[in-house]
Formats: sequence, structure tokens, C-alpha cells
Amino acid sequence: MSTERLPILPGATLGILGGGQLGRMFTIAARTMGYRVMVLDPDPASPAGQMADVHLQAPYTDDAALRKLGEACAAVTTEFENVPAASLVALAQTCRVSPGADAVAVVQDRSHEKSWLAQHGFATAPFALVYSEGDLDAALAETGTPALLKVARFGYDGKGQVRVSTREEARAAFRAFDGQPCVLEGFVALDCEVSVVLARDDTGACALFPVAENRHVDGILDVSIVPARVPDALIGRAQTTAQAVADALGYVGVMAVEFFVAGGALLVNEIAPRPHNSGHYTLDACVTDQFEQQVRALCGLPLGDTRLLSPVVMVNILGDRWRDGGPRWGTLLAHPAIKLHLYGKERARPGRKMGHFNVLDADPVAALDLAERMRGAL
Repeated sequence: MSTERLPILPGATLGILGGGQLGRMFTIAARTMGYRVMVLDPDPASPAGQMADVHLQAPYTDDAALRKLGEACAAVTTEFENVPAASLVALAQTCRVSPGADAVAVVQDRSHEKSWLAQHGFATAPFALVYSEGDLDAALAETGTPALLKVARFGYDGKGQVRVSTREEARAAFRAFDGQPCVLEGFVALDCEVSVVLARDDTGACALFPVAENRHVDGILDVSIVPARVPDALIGRAQTTAQAVADALGYVGVMAVEFFVAGGALLVNEIAPRPHNSGHYTLDACVTDQFEQQVRALCGLPLGDTRLLSPVVMVNILGDRWRDGGPRWGTLLAHPAIKLHLYGKERARPGRKMGHFNVLDADPVAALDLAERMRGAL
């Protein structure tokens, strides 16, 4: 069937697979624009389900739920890359689906993603694919040590990865992962890390957000600084490369490309086929935020203006902050230039993303200074 019933205008129902914080912020943007939203997520307390018109509490592979979603919605998107590709294929029989199953399938498996990047000429850190313990010796020779052994699927925010320096450590880590397919990645001497969030529509037109400079702690994004404190030429290369990745994927929707900067060179680290944590600054600092842009791309509307209105620093708030009586919100909110976003999650756990705050200031140095002080004050 043809899915070119565009543009999809307010009043229609949009669907999303996944009910976490990204789904919640998509739902808020869509409802603000006048759409109804149906969320499919098995968690009865899902953050997006709290905001949606309808929450289908069912697995992502549930045929009846997928059928209901496809029949009720003019278009469906996803908030995470590990949704079964077969579910996207099934939904595409009855409604528009963005991003498509083919693009998601490339990036939901690290081994496929790394191989695809290499085949299309995008520079990455040294890597080798590991499908059995017998592959480890050749892999270590390829990447050198130290290296990171990462499970090919379902790893995120530092989970499913182990630093290894010897053959014995690599073997022990592979066994700890129950022999799942893995990618071994060599270390590079980092100058910094940056990311580009962009939207691409059906015609191939791209709208790129300003480049973010990112700091991670234990594999989890801690702080994003915008504008990134890197040369203009590197910013241009990052945006050009990110758009080339989206074009090669034939991608429609919002996506992010994360980069290592090493010796002034750009190396693609990961592709995220969805809005991204490092794009949360757009909620308060850009003409159009990444979630409104997700709605626009999904519905075939013109992509929004991505101009930066103010320098901004985004700080993640993790569940670790809930010890000793919980975060001191009053201290944070005493500053009128700080914007707080909480995700409605019922339980705080160490390492779990519970919210974020954006600090806006015409002076980027002042914004970063206040953000760092508020991290400690929480």
C-alpha cells in the first residue's frame, strides 16, 4: 500500500514504540502540536504512557497490539533502536513508519553498524568482530590493547562492555557475556567527543542542530556543551559527515551521530536512530527542539528551524542523586536561567537517567560554570 498520505496534520493519531523518556518528550511535543498519541510499551508505569492518550501495555512483538497500533495511527515511530525489526515491517503494512526497518536494523547491532560504516568509507576507531572465543587472538592483534569488548546487541550507557588489556581478560569478559557476538574496539587518544543531531525528510532534505561537545562518566553522558568548543572547520566536517551517514542509510526521522575527536580527526563512534540524550539542550535553546522535529519528519511537515538561541549546557540527573534525601530542587530552581526536565520514573537507581537540566547564558563560560556548580549543589 502507499504510505504517502502526507502531510499528516494535527488531529491525527501518532504512535510510538517505547515508553521511556524519549517517548515521553515525543508525546509531549506531539500533543502540544495537536496530535493524539498512542504508546506501545509493556511497562505499566512507562513515562510516555503517563502522557499519552492511549497506552497499550503489551510486548513489542504482540500481534494484537501491533495491529491495534497500526489501525489507529496515521504514522508510527520508535524511541529506541532495539525494537524488533519485524514489528516495524508489520506496522508498515498499514501505516507510515519512520525510521524504516532497514535503517534501524543496521544500527541495532554493533557488528552490523561497524561493518556498515567501514563499507561506506566512514572512519572509526580500530575494531574487530568477535563471534567465538577463538576470534579473540586475531581481534586483539587488530585493535591492540587496551581495548573495549562490547556485546553486539542491547548494550547502552556503559552496560555490556568491559575494558580488557590481556588475552586472559578478553576471554574472561567474553565468557561473562555468555559467548554473545561482540565487537572489540581499540582505544584512541581522545581530544574530546562531539555529536550531531539531525532530521532528514522524505525528499532527502536535512536540518542539522548545532554540534554538541560531550563528556561521559562511566560510559554515561554527563554534560553536553553547546556550542562545542572545537574549531569551526571540525564542526563543518562533523555536520557534513552526519548528513552523509543519514543519506547513505536513506534515513527519515531524527537521528544522532556520535564522534570521537582524536588528533583533530573525526571518528564515527555510534549512530542512534532516534532523538538523543546529547540533543536535550534543544528543548530550551533552539527555535525547534529535537522532539518537535521528530513529529515534523514523521508527519511530512517542513523541518523546523534549528538555530541556537543561546549557548547552553545540559546536565544529566542520574538515580545516584536520590540518596541522602534526594536532589535539592530548590537550590537548582533558584536560578531563573536553569530549566529542569524530570522524566516521571517511579524508581531511582544508580546510573538510571531520571532527568536533566539546561543552563542558558549568553556567556558560554558562565553557563558551564553554573552548570558545574549546580551538579555539585544537587
